[in-house]
Amino acid sequence: MPWSVVSNAQGSHRAVRGGFGRRKPAPSDVAPSDVPTSGGAASEFAPTGSATAGGAPTSGVVPAPRAVLSEVSRPEVSRPEAAPPEVAPPKVSLPRPAASPEALRRLVPQALVVAFLAGGTSAFVVHDKAVKLTVDGGGPRTLHTFAGEVEELLAHEGVSVGAHDIVAPAPGAELANGDDVVVRYGRPVLLTLDGHRRQVWTTARTVEGALRRLGVRAEGAFLSVSRSAAISRSGLALDVRTERTVTFMADGREHTIRTNAATVAEALARAGLALHGQDTTSVPPDTFPRDGSTITVMRITAGERVRDEPIPYDTVRTGDPGLFRGTEVVDQQGRPGARRVTYALRTVNGVKEKPRKIHEEVVRRAVTQRVRVGTKTAPASVSGADGLNWAGLAACESGGRPGAVDASGNYGGLYQFDTGTWHALGGGGRPQDAPAAEQTYRAKKLYVQRGASPWPHCGRRLTG
Repeated sequence: MPWSVVSNAQGSHRAVRGGFGRRKPAPSDVAPSDVPTSGGAASEFAPTGSATAGGAPTSGVVPAPRAVLSEVSRPEVSRPEAAPPEVAPPKVSLPRPAASPEALRRLVPQALVVAFLAGGTSAFVVHDKAVKLTVDGGGPRTLHTFAGEVEELLAHEGVSVGAHDIVAPAPGAELANGDDVVVRYGRPVLLTLDGHRRQVWTTARTVEGALRRLGVRAEGAFLSVSRSAAISRSGLALDVRTERTVTFMADGREHTIRTNAATVAEALARAGLALHGQDTTSVPPDTFPRDGSTITVMRITAGERVRDEPIPYDTVRTGDPGLFRGTEVVDQQGRPGARRVTYALRTVNGVKEKPRKIHEEVVRRAVTQRVRVGTKTAPASVSGADGLNWAGLAACESGGRPGAVDASGNYGGLYQFDTGTWHALGGGGRPQDAPAAEQTYRAKKLYVQRGASPWPHCGRRLTG
C-alpha cells in the first residue's frame, strides 16, 4: 500500500498508511491568507505521489493550516493482505509562513530584552578582574573584583591605610586583571642610636628587618631588644649602640679598643684601665664615647697650702679750714688686717697647676686711717722775718728736704721742728708732712718769737 507523509509545524513527520486519505479543509477552516499559491514552493507539506479524489495524479497537495494538522480522519478499510517493510520517509524542510505585523510587534520587545541581557553579560565578563591582594606580610589572596583603582579595591576589602603605610601599586593606580596589590603597615620605632634619640617609621615586622631598612650596622652592636623580636603596629622603643673604635692615652701609652659601651667609664673598664683617687678623663666619664675619639686619662695628685695674707686698710680724708692748704693731719693711723687663705694644689700627669683658692678666713680686721686736710690759704709773709735767708737755713738743717727726719725721729721738716713746737705754732700733724711753704711760714713765726736761738748751729745762715 502506498505511504503518505504528513508534517507538523515543527518539521516532524508522520507516516500514514495508504488506506488513509487526507481530508481537504473546509473553506471555513482555512483563512484566505494562509492558502499558498499554485506554485507550491511555500507549502508546509512535501509531495506524496498520491491521487486526488478524482483519481488523477497531481504534482502537489493543498496545504492545511497548523490548527487542523492533527485532525485526520480514518475511514474503514479492509485488512491488507501484506504490509510492505516500513521505510523511513525522507525529511523535508517546509518554509515558515510569513509573520503578521501583530506578531512582529510582539517579538521586538522580546528581542530587545535578549539583546540587553547579552550585552550585560559581555560587560560583566569584560570588567571582572582577578587580582592578588597581600596585606602586611600575610598570604596572598586571589580576588575577583570590578574595582577600577587600587584604592577602590582596598575600600571594598576593608583595608585602611595611613600616611606611613606603603601600598604598591599606588592607591590611585588603575587596576588591571592579574595585578598583585601589596599593603605594608608602618610601625613607629623610638630609636636611640649611639646616644641620639629620634622616632622613625618602618614597614619591617621584626627588629632585624627594621635595622636593615634603616641602614644601621648591627654587627657587634648592643641591642636592647632581640633581633628576632616582632614589631607590633603600636611600635616599640629600641636602644642601639654600634661598635666603635676608642683610644685611651694613659700612663704614657695608647690603648685602642673596639667597644659598644654606653659611657667613657665603661669603655675605660673594658680597656683594663682604672681611676684612683682624683683621677679623671679629658671628657666626663659619664658621656658617650664617639667613634674614633681619643680620651686622655689624667693621673692627679692633690694637696693643700695655707698662707696668711695682709688686708689693706682704707683711708678717709676730711677737709679742715683751720689748716693751711697742703697740710694733712692724721687723726687715726691706719693698720692693715690679716686673713688666712687655703689653696688647693694639684699635679696632673706630673705637671703642677696654678694653686686654686678654696677657703679663707679673716684673722684680724684692718683699721681705717682718718686724715684731716687743710683748706686755709697760707699767708704770703711774716712781718720782721721776710728778708732773711730761709733757703740757707733749710739747706743747713735738712739739706732742703721738706720730709727730712733726723736719726732720733724727734725732728722733721725743712727746719727740723719738734712736734710740740710745731703744734704750738698752729701746725697740725707732723712738720715733715706739711707743705714747704707752711713750714717756712711756721719758721718765720718762731723767729719773731725767739729769734735765731731755735737753730743754734745754723741760725747764722739767716743773716749770712
